[in-house]
Amino acid sequence: MAKEKKAPRPRAQTPKGFRDYFGTEVTERAHMLHTIAGVYHRYGFEALESSAVETVEALGKFLPDVDRPNEGVFAWEDDDDGWVALRYDLTAPLARVYAQHRNDLPTPYRRYAMGPVWRNEKPGPGRFRQFYQCDADTVGAPSVAADAEICAMLSDTLEEVGIPRGDYLVRVNNRKVLNGVLETMGLSDDAQQQAVLRTIDKFDKVGENGVRELLGKGRLDASGAYIDGVGLSDDQAAPVLAFLTSKGADASATLANLRAAIGGSAVGAEGVDELEQIATLLDAGGYGSSRIEIDPSVVRGLGYYTGPVFEAELTFEILDEKGRKRQFGSVSGGGRYDDLVKRFTGQSVPATGVSIGVDRLLAALRAKGRIGGAAQGPVVVTVMDKARMADYQAMVAELRNAGIRAEVYLGNPKNFGNQLKYADKRESPVAVIEGGDEKERGVVQIKDLILGAKLAQNASLEEWKERPSQYEVPRDQLVAKVREILSQWA
Repeated sequence: MAKEKKAPRPRAQTPKGFRDYFGTEVTERAHMLHTIAGVYHRYGFEALESSAVETVEALGKFLPDVDRPNEGVFAWEDDDDGWVALRYDLTAPLARVYAQHRNDLPTPYRRYAMGPVWRNEKPGPGRFRQFYQCDADTVGAPSVAADAEICAMLSDTLEEVGIPRGDYLVRVNNRKVLNGVLETMGLSDDAQQQAVLRTIDKFDKVGENGVRELLGKGRLDASGAYIDGVGLSDDQAAPVLAFLTSKGADASATLANLRAAIGGSAVGAEGVDELEQIATLLDAGGYGSSRIEIDPSVVRGLGYYTGPVFEAELTFEILDEKGRKRQFGSVSGGGRYDDLVKRFTGQSVPATGVSIGVDRLLAALRAKGRIGGAAQGPVVVTVMDKARMADYQAMVAELRNAGIRAEVYLGNPKNFGNQLKYADKRESPVAVIEGGDEKERGVVQIKDLILGAKLAQNASLEEWKERPSQYEVPRDQLVAKVREILSQWA
């Protein structure tokens, strides 16, 4: 009889584009989310937690036009709801929530949401298929005061999480100004307008000359390949270039340059007026150009947004993987999107909001050395006698009740050296020891593991004797002594 083949063991690895997060990383993210939520709450925004799964129809841009709507999202067919997918951002679910519950929600509705989103895209270095977003949006407020408030809140949030003034800049532009530029150019063909928008989106990569070439006949890219241009004349392209390079020495100069770029366009003038209102409101709140500025070079997302658009950029330099200096770049973006809820209701509903890339913000703080130090582990109560486990549990309960993070060693206690190795691996600051002799005398030994490690590295015998890293104290002084040691290393 043939031997039955054993089923192969599953491979212990994460799927491509996903990763695991351990202790310190999880703690740092939770702390950041808590800090950001505190700012949003202070501004009067309410928390919302919506489903991680939405119908593909509700997600909108992934509405199926093929047999399987799997482009960009993780989707599957459900017996009851048809095609459903993991959310790819937190804005599309907000539009669905507002349309579904609008009769019960206040207007304007101010909400914030935090959580993972999933994108079925090709992963790359630092680019994952699951990542956290942290959004705040106002739905139902047509005034640009709502946009100005979002910008102010974004500025406050960056400072609250540890990015000081001078290390960031919130930059503001307006899609209506660009519409005015397109109108001035006289482009009536939609395909040509879209080609111009795609070219403008490359401004931060190819610069003014690159955009000029791409609006005209075309250009050679870095690899030597020729990229066909839009085919505009120099006169047609001039308003776009004037728009992209209109940033002046201050807000008033920038606004004057923008008015020149839009010519006689009414929608363009409306956009410039909105930028002027935003600048006035922010200035009144104490948010000067060192924190938030009008900057027409902000072009990402202009194809999606309908009015003001903003981006938070970190301005300090970091070293890349090859040791080269580069600016960290954008960590947040947002703007006004007045057409999203309309898909559900048929009526235009004004909305504006911002999304913070939490993982990028954490990476920035690590790059600056503002987080990422070794996390302090728990106090470890060692086990000298398995029969006295109740005594050790009483000790650890006493420490926890005093607000001190602590645990009893629950591995095999036979080898005491392994218990101390475990404590070292856990980054424990203190080990508590009580053998039979200590129990009889009513004392405990408290070992300062941090000091012990430092002394072991470079202390002389005399220094070792002068600064002992292990203390014997009465049992009733356990909490006080542990707290004293912890305060030294806080």
